[in-house]
Amino acid sequence: MKSTKELELIASQVRRDIVRMVSLANSGHPGGSMSSADFLTALYFQVMDHNPETWTREGHGQDVFILSAGHLTPVYYSLLARTGYFPVADLGTFRRFGSPLQGHPSVRKGLKGVTQASGSLGQGLSAAAGIALGKKIDKEEKTVYVMCGDGESEEGQIWEAAMFAAHHGLDNLIAMTDWNGQQIDGTTIDVAGNGDLLKAKWEAFGWNTIVADGHDMTAILDAFAKAKALRGGGKPVMILFKTDMGHGVDFMAGTCKWHGKAPSADQCSAAMGQLSETLGDF
Repeated sequence: MKSTKELELIASQVRRDIVRMVSLANSGHPGGSMSSADFLTALYFQVMDHNPETWTREGHGQDVFILSAGHLTPVYYSLLARTGYFPVADLGTFRRFGSPLQGHPSVRKGLKGVTQASGSLGQGLSAAAGIALGKKIDKEEKTVYVMCGDGESEEGQIWEAAMFAAHHGLDNLIAMTDWNGQQIDGTTIDVAGNGDLLKAKWEAFGWNTIVADGHDMTAILDAFAKAKALRGGGKPVMILFKTDMGHGVDFMAGTCKWHGKAPSADQCSAAMGQLSETLGDF
């Protein structure tokens, strides 16, 4: 078990990885990757039952994670590397031709740790619900985790999957939303009016819903503990993590401008000055 302070320091390293990967590739999505770094660090380093040594795409005997917001691969790849799925040095190949570290998760090159290709927004929750149902049928006492974006939650398929999961009583499914209020070209309120309606929507669709500060490690761990305690209650769980897009770097925080924009070399250097190096850079 890691302390909250240890998890916070790891999350800082993950943010360094994110900024450097996107800057080196001159392509990628840093904003949402940085806003979700804290709770995904807690998930991979403390909450989820997983083992890179025995991992398979079939997911038998382990918890499973699906990145529904598939453009957020910088945070995903950093966590996979930092928890031992592939060498940390490989992060330097992000988005290069022929690299398995593509802009969206791909299974074509057999990248260890990636269960489901994703990136067509809305589809990851459906895949996670299917896996959760499979584990139910197999009577396997493991949990399926999936992360969605709040902009992604404007997709109709999200709500079709929500109905499916509630109908089948998938209480082994824990979903998370990176609720940063931003999407590709504006705020979620300006684009589609989701805003503060997400909690009411998930509750109306029959899900247990938890709201937590996505940058407070104690609150994050408490939210996951509450979600896991609801297993057996006959309902899937949605944790809405309130976050700040671009969190951790002052000039990137709180704006949609860094949704899919690569920092320059100078901006990367400035960001590194604000983020602690704790595990060693790639």
